[in-house]
Amino acid sequence: MAQVTTSNYSVIKAPLVTEKGAGFAVLRKYVFWVDKRANKIDIKKAVEKVYTVKVQDVNCMTVKGKTKRVRWNKPGKTSSWKKAVVTLKEGSEIKLT
Repeated sequence: MAQVTTSNYSVIKAPLVTEKGAGFAVLRKYVFWVDKRANKIDIKKAVEKVYTVKVQDVNCMTVKGKTKRVRWNKPGKTSSWKKAVVTLKEGSEIKLT
């Protein structure tokens, strides 16, 4: 993906602020919604540049789209997306508000 990406902000779309994610902050883990084509190396470089922190580990997962009912009660599906759980090195912290 490094050849395709022009910006760190195209790799990291948004931080995911949830109850479960807030509990991870104690363990220096933060959850991000990332580009589906991004790999762990791209995500690590983007987080380090955008938030000026040191990344220890990156775990990625693809979240499958859910089946939903759309107009006239026909089945449809939401898009699949990718999320990453980023663990920071000791002493690093991201302020998400």
